[in-house]
Amino acid sequence: MLSRSAERLYWLARYMERTENTAKLVSVHMNLLMDLPKGVEMGWQQLVRISGSEQEYYEKHKVANERNITRFLLTDASYSGSLFSSLSAARENIRTSRELLPDEAWEQVNEMYLFTKCNLDTIANRRSRVLFLKEILKGCQRFTGLLSGYMSHNHPYRFIRLGRNLERADMTSRILDLASLLLAESRSDELRQYETILWVNILTALNALLMYRQHVRSRVKGDDVLNFLLLDTNLPRSVSRCLVEISDCINQLPNHDGLPQRLAELEGYVQAIDTHQTTQLQLRAILDDLQNKLGELHGQIADNWFLRAAE
Repeated sequence: MLSRSAERLYWLARYMERTENTAKLVSVHMNLLMDLPKGVEMGWQQLVRISGSEQEYYEKHKVANERNITRFLLTDASYSGSLFSSLSAARENIRTSRELLPDEAWEQVNEMYLFTKCNLDTIANRRSRVLFLKEILKGCQRFTGLLSGYMSHNHPYRFIRLGRNLERADMTSRILDLASLLLAESRSDELRQYETILWVNILTALNALLMYRQHVRSRVKGDDVLNFLLLDTNLPRSVSRCLVEISDCINQLPNHDGLPQRLAELEGYVQAIDTHQTTQLQLRAILDDLQNKLGELHGQIADNWFLRAAE
């Protein structure tokens, strides 16, 4: 297949995964704030921190409140990481790749785009926002199911899996980076009192609560949650499972050069992380380094299959 086609499919998957992740984060955070008493320090600015867009946000807004942050993350067309921008980019990539994908996939993405465009003003109302986010999440899940059930699992589909799992691993690492703040010794006594609720919501954000209870079979504890979301190779949204999926795709694609070896090194790096033996500051440094390594992996994928072939 052509390099430009592979790149469009790769980014289509990344943008759709980013759309789903953004919707899920805002939805779960709304539920979390309703579970916690007023005054516990888990404000909306945490979502901006997860996305790594604090500087861009504060260039546009002086106050980090619910209204500004939800508009920034969901509907701000000038912010490339917003839900609307991600969905718009996904639509453009699938529009120019329709010959490689089932017609139903294009219809699903286009319907989601039109629905979002028609409901940009409704997210100011919390009730309307809940309904909006539910519809977006259902649409993303239908899209993933359509591709899995209707599309041949060949090279085009492998580039889609590659993009989806790289984006997913990056988002999981960012959520864990934020979650590591909960381990800080400086956290307030009030926050310590509600830690279980916070960890439950983190598991919910990654669709992992039921699987955690089946796997760990004990109460929800911070270190156990972090290890589960980093190291469990059976959980779809764990960092380790995402790397397994990426490895499988890379090994089945032609001309992968040294990528399997680099990926094996990254898998070994992740498996060596032990949250029980690291301090909160060490863990944050490790997760920051992991995000950098995932960024480097994207660069290697682009150099290998997209840029070099295009040149």
